Amino acid sequence: MTDNVESSHVDAFEKERSKDEMKRQVISFALMIVFTLASFGLVASGKFSSMFVIPVILIMALVQVAFQFYYFMHMKDKDHEMPSTLIYGGVWCAALTFTGLAVITWW
Repeated sequence: MTDNVESSHVDAFEKERSKDEMKRQVISFALMIVFTLASFGLVASGKFSSMFVIPVILIMALVQVAFQFYYFMHMKDKDHEMPSTLIYGGVWCAALTFTGLAVITWW
């Protein structure tokens, strides 16, 4: 009897947790759509200079990448330390490579 009660309690907890996770993913997806439409609107309007548009689009792209990693690739969950380490290490190596090439090219 206690196993059945405990099992239903765990099932209710898991169901609530899954519901919260789905809500966060839907909100994240909606924000990514808004960022994409905002980026498209900035470019399509032609009202802003490229010196303003390009940095804004790059910032929105970085936010979208963070959403992708954090929510859709489940980097926030336990037991994802090794993939997180490898991905963030790859991002760090790419940033160092880009910076090095930029310094070599323009210095």
